[in-house]
Amino acid sequence: MTAIVKAYGVHKHFGHLHVLKGVDLEVAERELVFVIGPSGSGKSTLLRCLNRLEQPSSGSIEVAGIDMLSPKTDINHARQHIGMVFQSFNLYPHMTALGNVMLALRKVAGKGKAEAETLAQAALDRVGLADRAHHRPAELSGGQQQRVAIARSIALEPRVMLFDEPTSALDPELVGSVLAVMRDLRESGMTMIVVSHEMGFAKNAADRVIFMDDGLIVEQGPPAAIFDTPAHERTRAFIGQIQQH
Repeated sequence: MTAIVKAYGVHKHFGHLHVLKGVDLEVAERELVFVIGPSGSGKSTLLRCLNRLEQPSSGSIEVAGIDMLSPKTDINHARQHIGMVFQSFNLYPHMTALGNVMLALRKVAGKGKAEAETLAQAALDRVGLADRAHHRPAELSGGQQQRVAIARSIALEPRVMLFDEPTSALDPELVGSVLAVMRDLRESGMTMIVVSHEMGFAKNAADRVIFMDDGLIVEQGPPAAIFDTPAHERTRAFIGQIQQH
């Protein structure tokens, strides 16, 4: 399998804080990788380094054949290939769902109005919101807003999608609709790296689970291995803790 994401020796310092301590990560095309670990273990920082929202202190990162750390790389162009969905939906409140998705297509991808509208409508359709295209964020539930945010990313046809705690701000009954969209994306062949506490989803959908602690990848493997027979003491303690909740 060809790796579409290659990160080697990634370190990140925030002042005296050493958050990533030499992370190596390869993700194959069409793979769904789940990153778990305690708060402060560096999971979100790793995602943000992959699309250069954070500048790594050292190391190398290549996504879809683009050297993300090269000064020659046009980072806005590169980010078209790497969709990112955050915990907060970051939608423009004064624009409709359709308007929010169109804006990305026009500003980032330089599409004309008619084409942007067609593509935006298709993206909303994919996340099950075709009938909500003309609603503003305030008229949508949290789960629907998060699905608009996903539509905004997939409209740009990225090669890789990064999800940073995509369901943690949602009421429990709305989580399922977002996970269903992520499951559909996976079935359509999207490469995905997901930081999340949705362990049931990880067990059912992930190809590989990575356990991070203290800025390092401690252990990784198929979901069954990580959840049922973790090899490392730190992984066992973490899994034991979540299973009690």
